[in-house]
Amino acid sequence: MAYNTVKIKKYSDIIEEFTAAAAIYPGMLVEQTPTATTLRLHATAGGNAIPMFALEDELQGKGLGDQYASGDKVQVWIAGRGDIVYARIADEAHIEIGDFLESNGYGCLRELVGAHGDSSTDVITNHIIGIALDHADLSGLSTTDSSERETEQYIRVRIV
Repeated sequence: MAYNTVKIKKYSDIIEEFTAAAAIYPGMLVEQTPTATTLRLHATAGGNAIPMFALEDELQGKGLGDQYASGDKVQVWIAGRGDIVYARIADEAHIEIGDFLESNGYGCLRELVGAHGDSSTDVITNHIIGIALDHADLSGLSTTDSSERETEQYIRVRIV
């Protein structure tokens, strides 16, 4: 079932507004820039992340397929444990129900890639964003067919 909103189930409703530093689609994992004044796509593949997702610009009549441009005001939802988000997934992703998901470093989610860090040197505590509630296989889709991508590039994710 396709949804037309990023927020599927919310137990908390923490909404913030930032200025986009680059183009952002609703449902993408985002983070504040180091200056904390603008917003960008989460930039560290497999890195720590706050589950913060760009929302669709419903006040302007826009949906999931409508991209924010650099300089636009972006409403973001900081999802909490148990919330369900309709999140954008990485190109070429193959995700099964129950897979743990992490950032792909470009604002999308991907299946957790192996073990992270070395307990003697690295402390990575928040790299798992959520658990997939849907199956998705984008491995056979063309990246140039945007009409096919709009519906296939989102899955439901329960935040952990």
